Amino acid sequence: MHDDRRNYNYRSGNGNRPANRPGQNPTQGRGQSQQNAQRQPAQTGQTRQIPAQNGSQQNRPARQMPARTPAKRNTKPTAAAPAKKKPEEGALSFWKRTFAVDPSVFEQRDLVREKGSVDYVFLILVLILLAFGTVMVYSASYAYAKNEYGDSYYIIFRQFIFIVVGFIGMAFAAVFPPEFYRKVTIPYYIVCFFLLALVPIIGQTHHGAKRWISLGFTEIQPSEFMKLGLVLMLAWYFDRYYERVTDTSNIVRSSFFGSFVPLAITGVTCVLVVIEKHMSGTIIMLMIGLIVIFSSGTPLRVLLGLGGAGIGVLGLFSLITDYTKRRIDIWLHPEKDPLDGGYQTLQGLYAIGSGGFFGVGLGESRQKHMYVSQPQNDFIFTIVCEELGFLGASAVIILFVLFVWRGFVIAMKAPDTFSSLVVVGIVGKVALQSILNIAVVTNSMPNTGISLPFFSYGGSSLCVLMVEMGIVLSISRYSRQKK
Repeated sequence: MHDDRRNYNYRSGNGNRPANRPGQNPTQGRGQSQQNAQRQPAQTGQTRQIPAQNGSQQNRPARQMPARTPAKRNTKPTAAAPAKKKPEEGALSFWKRTFAVDPSVFEQRDLVREKGSVDYVFLILVLILLAFGTVMVYSASYAYAKNEYGDSYYIIFRQFIFIVVGFIGMAFAAVFPPEFYRKVTIPYYIVCFFLLALVPIIGQTHHGAKRWISLGFTEIQPSEFMKLGLVLMLAWYFDRYYERVTDTSNIVRSSFFGSFVPLAITGVTCVLVVIEKHMSGTIIMLMIGLIVIFSSGTPLRVLLGLGGAGIGVLGLFSLITDYTKRRIDIWLHPEKDPLDGGYQTLQGLYAIGSGGFFGVGLGESRQKHMYVSQPQNDFIFTIVCEELGFLGASAVIILFVLFVWRGFVIAMKAPDTFSSLVVVGIVGKVALQSILNIAVVTNSMPNTGISLPFFSYGGSSLCVLMVEMGIVLSISRYSRQKK
């Protein structure tokens, strides 16, 4: 109801009090019935009178004002509110359903970031894996180092240096908030891309592969840094274009933003690694891209269609490449070439078979004495099986399973899509490398030269891995909680 005093100036008898409202009883002591009669609303089309005021204006004729017509209510039906998106949809939807976590905690609205301490369970698992791996590097390498460098401690000493550098990198990475990594994603990716492009020009060759760049005091492998760069780049992309990626109402737009663009980013990155003839690095980067895309919230029908097409292309490519066909033939029949192509595979299988259930004892491996080539690298798991047996090998696998489980717990509690996908990409990369490495040394798949995280000897790979662990620990300090 509008107040009539905004349109008319009613004067009170004493000049100080506000005037009576239209229809209000100007005198005191009258009956309730008379008041009700005066308060009856005017009918449509009639006029209502304003009573005379007390005092000097008692005899003034009443002014008339047009009666108000009641405002018509808007009976026009309102548009139905858009249906609320199911919490299970979107980034990490598959993993949320798989681990049976309450989907309501993943709604990005009504959530706040809560800063706390790092995930100590994840940190302890990292330290156990690193300590276990360091012991096995020394056990597997001292015979090779003695024969190759004249010093049994040469390799383990260098590994300790890499561990110290890695710990420093992990500590610094754990300090910065997730928002920092979002801001440095594009510059970091560009630098890694530039370094990869320089490898064919100024790269150093080792064991027939040109994959390293010399810095004078040490050498770096740009492909290891690019693995992290690809994870960050894809996570940044899906976080920025999340609404377009998950828009199931427009399948064309969803396919373009959810599959074509991220696959293009992954493909361009892989091309530079293919130029290095780095087959294992290419496989890892391609799988990293697929893991992040799969976890991003891209509609499943889009993923299935593109995945089927990709598998078909890879299948045709493998059939027309002589090198690939030879690797597959050696994988299926390593005994046909026991002194060349199938030598490493056969010696690794001999080591695994020699271990039995309890192993021959730590440091007592026979196959590491110039049988398994460079046992501290890709085939270190065979030495674990020989020295620690089935129990030791099972312990390694269980540790990796716990590592992956805890990583996904951190990912599902992360404060935003970017952080979630970064953790998924990093943990997925470690899981993928572990699975492929164990599959290779057990001859379950062709030999591709994939290292075992935390165990295989290496500089760039270990340092980057520790920085990645620091990023996961940084994200674990922030969680999404209901307001």
